[in-house]
Amino acid sequence: MTTDARVEPPHLGSERDTLRAFLDYQRATLAMKCEGLGDEQLREKSMPPSTLSLLGLVRHMAEVERAWFRRVFEDGEAPMVWSDEIDFQAAYDASTSTRAEAFAAWEAEVETSRRIEREAASLDLTGHQPRWGEDVSLRMVMVHVLLEYGRHNGHADFLREGVDGTVGA
Repeated sequence: MTTDARVEPPHLGSERDTLRAFLDYQRATLAMKCEGLGDEQLREKSMPPSTLSLLGLVRHMAEVERAWFRRVFEDGEAPMVWSDEIDFQAAYDASTSTRAEAFAAWEAEVETSRRIEREAASLDLTGHQPRWGEDVSLRMVMVHVLLEYGRHNGHADFLREGVDGTVGA
């Protein structure tokens, strides 16, 4: 990793601005963990029997963004990116994936998520989570996705360390 261009979340701000900033910070963290690595390095797995790789995490987070923003607030029938079923594990298999393919899908889902959040009148916007069969608020979705990034960025620290010996920020 060469530079840390992430924008620090505000120390003071509205609930929405704070959630938005922390979510973008975590998204930028994942991108930073992958910075400067080629396809082979991004596909490097942690250790058997795990199939986890940095590229797999990017693919997985594209699915998470889609499942929690697009499918909840726009189209509950939108297909997943790498699975005919709702199988988040399928995204981890990045054995034939490329940086370009994975990042294009992830960045497209992030932009859709940002648009949905920007267009929402408030964090009280309600959508239907088809996997749970219940309604959820935009607030809950943003917190849930933020936690997903936090958890997976912890994995990314160890994956990056295995690739080049660095420990993440």
